[in-house]
Amino acid sequence: MIRYITQRLLQTVPVLVGLLVLLFVWLRMLPGNPAQALLGETATSEAVARLNAQYGFDKPLLEQFWLYIVRLFSGDFGTSIRTGENVLDSFISRFPATLELAIAALLFAAIVGIPLGYLAARRRGTLFDSIVVGGSLFGVVVPVFFLAYILKFVFALKLGMFPTAGRIDSRIEATHPTRLYVLDGVLTGEWDAALNSLAHLILPAIALGAIPLAMIVRITRASVLETMGEDFVRTATAKGLDRFVISRRHVLRPALLPVVTVFGLQAGALLAGAVLTETVFALNGIGQFLFEAINQLDYPVLQLYILFIAVIYVFVNLLVDITYGYIDPRTRLS
Repeated sequence: MIRYITQRLLQTVPVLVGLLVLLFVWLRMLPGNPAQALLGETATSEAVARLNAQYGFDKPLLEQFWLYIVRLFSGDFGTSIRTGENVLDSFISRFPATLELAIAALLFAAIVGIPLGYLAARRRGTLFDSIVVGGSLFGVVVPVFFLAYILKFVFALKLGMFPTAGRIDSRIEATHPTRLYVLDGVLTGEWDAALNSLAHLILPAIALGAIPLAMIVRITRASVLETMGEDFVRTATAKGLDRFVISRRHVLRPALLPVVTVFGLQAGALLAGAVLTETVFALNGIGQFLFEAINQLDYPVLQLYILFIAVIYVFVNLLVDITYGYIDPRTRLS
């Protein structure tokens, strides 16, 4: 298994190097020159010269690339054109909100979606199967922002079951060592803060997790149906094995392979596309931060964000490959 993981880690290196080269080329291909593009059309010649000297834009291309790599690995992503703040500090202060929301949405999709898809396959052609398939189609076709508004209107504004916005009640004084509010409440023993943060997280997680949930339900159902028709399942049934053993070991385990693929793809997509959910529920995450950066062509922020999302995708796909090796040992041997 260690050799398998090492091979997968080595395979990610060329991908990351290629991405760094693409980002470097992208910034140098901007209209005018990189300093002019970063500062905007109204920048003075003194400001352009100062930025050229700061980032080495006036040096030979190979020397620029070396300085670019050194800055990235030292954590120097520059300052925001829009706010003047350190890009990395701004990103780190907002990222926990998005990460917590994405994790909650994925947990919701997996915990609800896999059992529903499995049960729908086992009860194929019944009313339950029809309801699950129809419900999953509803989850795919309804836009995230619309579902978020509906959930907020019904369960927060009308019924008062959940908070309408934010991550925690402003009257609660809590410590946040990791800035993941629910986890912080558990780690510090401040259970009132943990429960309050969890209540704030439920509606956004359901809204953001609706599409992954629908996809996981449909993929699980189709995969279980296909696996149930395999010869090894019929053989296990003919040998009189316990039904629970057949379901868990011979049906559900191989059927999870495509589900893991969907789960991995959705993990990166949720981190990259949570802007609408964060806007509806007023969560100060990287989604809103990115939206404002795109509108104002804040290239330092965009550069960090693109690099970050690529690294997340590479890391998640590495986890997916490792999970493949655990679920199906033949993957490691091949």
